[in-house]
Amino acid sequence: MDGRSLSGMLPAALPALLALLAATLALPLAATAAPLKIGLLVRADDERLAARLVERGYPGHPGGPAEQAVKMALDETRFELDAAKLEATLETVTVADAAQARAALQRLAQGGAVGVLVDLPAAWLAQIAPAASVPLVNVGAADDSLRALCTPQLFHTLPSERMRVDALAQHLLSRRWQRVLLLQGPSASDAARAAVVQAAIKRYGLKLAATRPYKLSGDPRERELGNLQLLTAARGAEHDVVWVVDSDGEFARTVPYRTALPRPVVGDAGLTAQAWAPNFERFGAPQLSRRFKRAAQRPMTGHDWAAWMGTKALLQAAMANPKSPLTALTATDFVLDGFKGTRNSFRAWNRQLRQPLLLTDGLGVIGSAPVEGVLHPKNVLDTLGVDAPESPCKPK
Repeated sequence: MDGRSLSGMLPAALPALLALLAATLALPLAATAAPLKIGLLVRADDERLAARLVERGYPGHPGGPAEQAVKMALDETRFELDAAKLEATLETVTVADAAQARAALQRLAQGGAVGVLVDLPAAWLAQIAPAASVPLVNVGAADDSLRALCTPQLFHTLPSERMRVDALAQHLLSRRWQRVLLLQGPSASDAARAAVVQAAIKRYGLKLAATRPYKLSGDPRERELGNLQLLTAARGAEHDVVWVVDSDGEFARTVPYRTALPRPVVGDAGLTAQAWAPNFERFGAPQLSRRFKRAAQRPMTGHDWAAWMGTKALLQAAMANPKSPLTALTATDFVLDGFKGTRNSFRAWNRQLRQPLLLTDGLGVIGSAPVEGVLHPKNVLDTLGVDAPESPCKPK
């Protein structure tokens, strides 16, 4: 073969040679990447994700499976993981009850998971958390009872119910809407949440004008309980604002603009306090919302933000301290960027993530909490939710 024939073959063979070289160079890198597994526990037949509920988009309800936000967070952190020579994987396990959740958690821990994200009912989580040997991150339950378990390995990225009502109470105080008419639903969840609202009203010096029960019913004998004009009439309870507690969401959506008196509505309709709003326009939030919408084909909700943030927390902790992510999560200098304008950290006493809450009417974000002027001796974010002196848990 002469030199001219060889020179003619080189350009044609060059792409194949380069591809072979790249594959050869990649082999050692892939071999040295350490595995980093994250678990995700979700409930089977999640009634919150029923088509009827998701389509109506009730404020504060999940808009889709948490797995979508978790996968996006994994994808966004891939560059840092590559630099740390880590290869992250996700194992999602669907469980039907607390017993299955406990078994799945044990199997994930034994399989090397550095942490487990949990989107389960509060009652199930309360049963499995004390026995966990790896960090658990609650991304789906707002119950304050979980924050009072004092379980050091249980973290919370979803705001608690107390945080959400404190945010609204602060806003009412700043607007001088001090007299509150409380509409309370018939369920046990409504009763528990209404008690939290009353605690926030007392905490911020507002006045409870009256508490009136409502009920959606086809029984003619209960017609008055669903009559919004009667429920919101003054009747000796002069008020500046109507606060509606409706865990289901169906009644609350009918309240704004239908009250007997022209009054603003807050709580589960009208103005709500959320971990995230897809129309938030500051601190890089539009970019995060657009990335999620491209990935999931739907707007980002507060539950999605909590799942995304929980994943980021576990990944960041595992990279900071591969041998003990729990130690990293509880370090005083461990902070997270949630695209809400502050550095977020976990409270030492109940492992709740400190974070601002967005005040939104569903069309735009009209403000955030803590509101301007609210003070705290150490961290103003601790004015939302149970503060250290109120908590049964001690800093660990």
